[in-house]
Amino acid sequence: MIHMSQVKVPVKELVKKAEPELFCKGKIGKAEEELVKKAAAKLIKMPIEEITFFCIEKKSMDARKKNNIQYIYRVSLSGSKEQKRVKQYGKNDVSYEKDCVIKNIPADERCKNGRQSNQTSDPKEQVFQNGNDTKKTVIAGFGPAGMFAALELARAGKQPVVLERGLEVEKRQDKVDAFWKGKGLDPECNVQFGEGGAGTFSDGKLNTLVKDPSGRNKQVLRTFVEFGAPEEILYLQKPHIGTDVLKKVVKNIREEVLSLGGTIYFGAKMEHIIIKDGKVQEVMATIDGQKKNFLCDALILAIGHSARDTFSMLKESGIKMEQKAFAVGVRIEHPQEMIGRSQYGEWYTKLPTAEYKVTHQTAQKRGVYSFCMCPGGYVVNASSEEGMLAVNGMSYSGRDSANANSAIVVTVDPSDFGSADVLAGVAFQRKLEKAAYEASNGKIPVQLFGDFLANRCSTGFGSFMPQMKGGYDFANVRAILPVVIGDAIAEGIQAFDRRIKGYGREDAILSGVESRTSSPVRMVRNEALESNIQGLYPCGEGAGYAGGITSAAMDGIRVAQMLLL
Repeated sequence: MIHMSQVKVPVKELVKKAEPELFCKGKIGKAEEELVKKAAAKLIKMPIEEITFFCIEKKSMDARKKNNIQYIYRVSLSGSKEQKRVKQYGKNDVSYEKDCVIKNIPADERCKNGRQSNQTSDPKEQVFQNGNDTKKTVIAGFGPAGMFAALELARAGKQPVVLERGLEVEKRQDKVDAFWKGKGLDPECNVQFGEGGAGTFSDGKLNTLVKDPSGRNKQVLRTFVEFGAPEEILYLQKPHIGTDVLKKVVKNIREEVLSLGGTIYFGAKMEHIIIKDGKVQEVMATIDGQKKNFLCDALILAIGHSARDTFSMLKESGIKMEQKAFAVGVRIEHPQEMIGRSQYGEWYTKLPTAEYKVTHQTAQKRGVYSFCMCPGGYVVNASSEEGMLAVNGMSYSGRDSANANSAIVVTVDPSDFGSADVLAGVAFQRKLEKAAYEASNGKIPVQLFGDFLANRCSTGFGSFMPQMKGGYDFANVRAILPVVIGDAIAEGIQAFDRRIKGYGREDAILSGVESRTSSPVRMVRNEALESNIQGLYPCGEGAGYAGGITSAAMDGIRVAQMLLL
């Protein structure tokens, strides 16, 4: 088997021959595959008719030169005189592996398991049959970390019990839609809480910077495909699902866990952990207004980064936690067409919706950077507490909104919190969110960038309108932020304008406050992934060990595998 990591094909060639309806979405069709195979064969001087096996494993873009944008592919292939051809090529971007066997399983076969569940009963009805007569592994939270931990354990025959404070994704969507229409916030079920976690209402990004020697990253992506995600997430450099598809995937995973004997309580808020002799004994939850206790040998805490009341309970229970740095700032919107032209030039209509990533260090040594960039997306009201307001970004799978948006954030650390209390970061977030709520009477506060620089309230929009879920109104967004943060954002956006033409335009739309970039605490755990309380396993983003859907899911798998040893 020959492995090649630098097979390059110019976009101008791909546009001519690749299927346009697939190519513009990043999907690889037969014509594109043939072009890549041809380029690979030419690179190692192998006649294309002598290639007996060919597989594209990764696809990424090099758009640094707008007049010569290229896709770069990592491929594996088999054919004639493999070892000789690799030796003659002589560069380290091509390697030879002896006796390599790749099972080329068709996509429809890979996707069967988990999408044909016969489970149709009400999850609550099934769950209540368990009682608490036997000890089980309890998982608090059914976001990516809790979901993948539950799936891993269920497939091992361990029948975990899951407590999720929010509702099933279908009912959760109704709650969120009602909130965005101004019908009131449900503090227990919203953009932050409910089946699928906060990532359910996001762009559904699946890229991660976490190193993956164990293969858990690939396992997460393959699992998503198994339960309904598009197959291209397996090879795209920056895979995403989109909130509309992610909701279907989440539901399918739930049904698989249930069909394997796992149980899930929705609307189940963990209130108290009963600890005896330094070990977890029981978990008490409120379900439909009633208290219910669960005996457990192990408790996986996958509570997410916004479970502030649970953080307080854990502190009172003696679970060791530490302050942790995170980032705060604003959302910024631009016309998606502007971003596309800047990134791809004349090819922007032929290529997938353009993304960007920008960073800057200010004169005061503050790092400013884009976070959770949503091409063709929406800014959403992502609040979870009464009297406070936070925003996030969200895209559907088509990424077809008129605007691009991204968080522009500045890192803050314990030195900014003003207190040694372990929950000082939570207090810092709440202060900003309260100011954001009050700035526009509960609506998303918005401001044009020109007015942000002048530190004044805007009175009208420029040449484009915001794309938002939830009501919005003009306010002085800069006044919500600490001066040092506002100054850093202003400097950063002006610096980004030198890289993306028009980024610092006066009518760019800012909204705030972006405060939920990651958990404000880290729950201390040992090499066995256990906290200072025996049997308690902090997990995922809320515990401070992940930074997105994929890394949280990977951590969930890791904790589950530790329990299965």
